[in-house]
Amino acid sequence: MQQPYELTEAGTTAGAARVLVVDDDPTVAEIVAGYLDRAGYLVDHAGDGPTALIRAAAHWPDLVVLDLMLPGMDGLEVCRRLRGHAPVPVIMLTARGDEDDRILGLEVGADDYVTKPFSPRELVLRVESVLRRSRPVPTDRSFSTAGLTLAPGARRATKDGTELALTLREFDLLAFFLRNPGRAYSREDLMRAVWGWDFGDLSTVTVHVRRLRAKVEDDPARPRLIQTVWGVGYRFEPNAEHDRSGPDGRNHQDSRDSRDSQDSRGGREGVA
Repeated sequence: MQQPYELTEAGTTAGAARVLVVDDDPTVAEIVAGYLDRAGYLVDHAGDGPTALIRAAAHWPDLVVLDLMLPGMDGLEVCRRLRGHAPVPVIMLTARGDEDDRILGLEVGADDYVTKPFSPRELVLRVESVLRRSRPVPTDRSFSTAGLTLAPGARRATKDGTELALTLREFDLLAFFLRNPGRAYSREDLMRAVWGWDFGDLSTVTVHVRRLRAKVEDDPARPRLIQTVWGVGYRFEPNAEHDRSGPDGRNHQDSRDSRDSQDSRGGREGVA
């Protein structure tokens, strides 16, 4: 099996990250590739899923820009197969308004997504942001609590000694929680701190919290570590039992989808 983030000879010499663009629209692919090339990236292109897997196996990319709607093998399956081979950051391209598809993309582990039509400059900024966060942090300091150990320098996380298979954003989200226990953060706070964006679809945060719970909680249906704070957001609480009562005193189960729910005042709050 090819090693994760294997550097090609060109990548090693030039110090440039390799980006694989997977889109069956030649115009979109040409524009995206052109902007990424001018930004200093090495760019490969594939027009369908099978070709993308072949290109990735030949020159493992540092990041994949992946269209969700591909002929034959769709982007979700391509993402699954790439992730089954080795970790790689993925930015999904989705059609505007297809919320269910965006959620599915996040559920299979996409690190970010951009909706069509999009600004190529925005896409380049997203690529830069994801790649910047994927690079190892130059520190040996590790964090340990509640059976979880995080080594930022190695980008390695374990639970009770067993290594966790975390995506880029899941790792960053867990690192943020471990560094900031006991304090409640809104989804807007987490979007800024973990994703580095002041705007965006907050369901991205909701989905990643749910995915992270599935990997670190003993019982994801009744999370103890990553608690939902009613009307606020989330809090990492390594030492306390979870009180799941909402403001009406009833027991509130976590939502099984990532859409916002209406609170009793008619506002919107995220429940993961």
